[in-house]
Amino acid sequence: MQYSEKVLDHARNPRHVGFIEDADGVGMVGDPSCGDFVVMTIRVQDGRIADIQYQIRGCGAAIATCSVTAELVYGQSLETADLLTDEDVVQALDGLPEPKLHCSNLAASALHAALEDYRQRRKADLHDWRSLYAR
Repeated sequence: MQYSEKVLDHARNPRHVGFIEDADGVGMVGDPSCGDFVVMTIRVQDGRIADIQYQIRGCGAAIATCSVTAELVYGQSLETADLLTDEDVVQALDGLPEPKLHCSNLAASALHAALEDYRQRRKADLHDWRSLYAR
């Protein structure tokens, strides 16, 4: 399999690796018992992704897709991050070999799961009126 220079760079030098304690949103995708698995955590400030980190168990292509996904949305608004597609991830890496295209789904799906988790956590419980003033 032949990879682009960008894939090799992100696989060898991944960006934003780690785990944000007390993250605002957490997305988990994959099967930890038998295949690629990623946990993506985000911190949100003023409607933007102020920090993003991930932990992954997977091949070099999967690592590269998570790394470039984090780079693409870091500092971006939540609305912009919502628009990120699998195709955007592949394009940012100058392509992936056909057998590795599923790896881009892992990264974008984990990001979208983290964004959804953030939104679910932010929903106000109308029965707990104090929570409306805690922000």
